Amino acid sequence: MTKQESIDGLEVGFDIPASIGMAYEDIQTPCLILDLDALERNVKKMGDYAKAHGMRHRAHGKMHKSVDVLKLQMELGGAIGVCCQKVSEAEVFARAGIQDILVSNQVREPAKIDRLARLPKISGGKIIVCVDDVANVADLSAAAQKHGTTIECFVEIDCGAGRCGVTTTEAVVEIAKAIDAAPGLKYTGIQAYQGAMQHMDDYEARKAKLDAAIAQVKDAVDALEKEGLKTELVSGGGTGSYYFESNSGVYNELQCGSYAFMDADYGRIHDKDGKRIDAGEWENALFLLTSVMSHAKPQLAVVDAGLKAQSVDSGLPFIFGRDDVKYIKCSDEHGVVEDKGGVLKVNEKLKLVPGHCDPTCNVHDWYVGVRDGKVETLWPVSARGKAY
Repeated sequence: MTKQESIDGLEVGFDIPASIGMAYEDIQTPCLILDLDALERNVKKMGDYAKAHGMRHRAHGKMHKSVDVLKLQMELGGAIGVCCQKVSEAEVFARAGIQDILVSNQVREPAKIDRLARLPKISGGKIIVCVDDVANVADLSAAAQKHGTTIECFVEIDCGAGRCGVTTTEAVVEIAKAIDAAPGLKYTGIQAYQGAMQHMDDYEARKAKLDAAIAQVKDAVDALEKEGLKTELVSGGGTGSYYFESNSGVYNELQCGSYAFMDADYGRIHDKDGKRIDAGEWENALFLLTSVMSHAKPQLAVVDAGLKAQSVDSGLPFIFGRDDVKYIKCSDEHGVVEDKGGVLKVNEKLKLVPGHCDPTCNVHDWYVGVRDGKVETLWPVSARGKAY
C-alpha cells in the first residue's frame, strides 16, 4: 500500500473514497464532495448576516451530522452551538466538546431521557430540549435530579408545521410554569420553527406563513411575561425563512442548516426579487460525485450513484454545470443520464446536486473536501445513523 492509498490506516476504495492530496479525477465514486471555497463563503455569509441583525445562529447539525462542519460554522461563521433532532445525534456533538446543544425535538422514552440528562456531564456545557406536553416535565426533572445536572427546556409551539408543538397560548403558559417549578429544569425559551413553509417557492407565500407564526409566538411571549416568566430565547428560522425571523422583533436565534451546502429542492425557492436562491443568495457546496460506468445505449449513460447513494424524496438531483445532459431516473445502484448528444465518456465524473441534502448525507461515511482540484481534507459524517 502506498502512502497515497492510506490515511491513518484506512484504505482508499475500501474505507475511504480519497486521500489527502489526491487529484479530483482519482476520487472514488459515488461519494460526497465539498467545494471548500463555496462552503466557506456560505458559512461566513450567514455568520455576517446573523451578527449584523443581532441574532444568535445555532447551526442545524441534522443537516450535515458532522463535528468538523459544525466547528467550521462556529469558527468562521460565529455559530454559538448546534441543534440536533435525536439524543444520540446530540451525544456525538457533546462528546466532541460542543458547549451549547439543543435537541429541537421531544424526548419521551425513559432510556433516552436518562441519556439526555447525562449530556451536560459529557460536554461540560448546557443541553436544551423541547417540551410540548406537561406530562414530560416530571420525567425530565427526575432524570436531571438523578444525575445532578440541569436540563434547559424550550416549550415548542406548532406555528404551522403541523407536527410537534402546542397550538394555544394557554398550553404554552401551563408547560412553562411546570418547567419553572420543576427541580433540575430551567425554562429557557420557545421553539417555533415553521417547517412546512421552508420550501414554498414563492417569497410572499412564505412571508404570509411567517407573519402568522410571528404573531402567535409574540402572544405567547407576552402572556409568559405577565406570569413573571422571562423568555430568554425564541428559536427557529431556516434557510427559507431566516430573513423573516431576524426582522421580527420576537425571534433572537436562528436554526439554519441547509444554507451551508444547498440542495436542489431549496435552490428552487425564490428570494424577494424573484430569483432562485441558488443563483446568488447561496452557492452549491455539496455534491454527490458520480462516474459514468456504462454507455452501451447511444443516448443514455449509466452512472454509479443510484438510490443507495442519495435521497430522492424531494426530487432527483441535477447535474451541476451542465445543460447538455440530465439525470432522469435511478434504481438501487444505477443512475440513468439522458445524453442525447452522446457527449459523455465512460469513467467521466459528474457532480450531482442532491434533491435533499440531509438524508443524502446520512447514507455516507465521509465528506471529501476539495480545493483547486485536489483533496484538501477528509471529514467523517460523525453522527451518521444516529437516529435513537
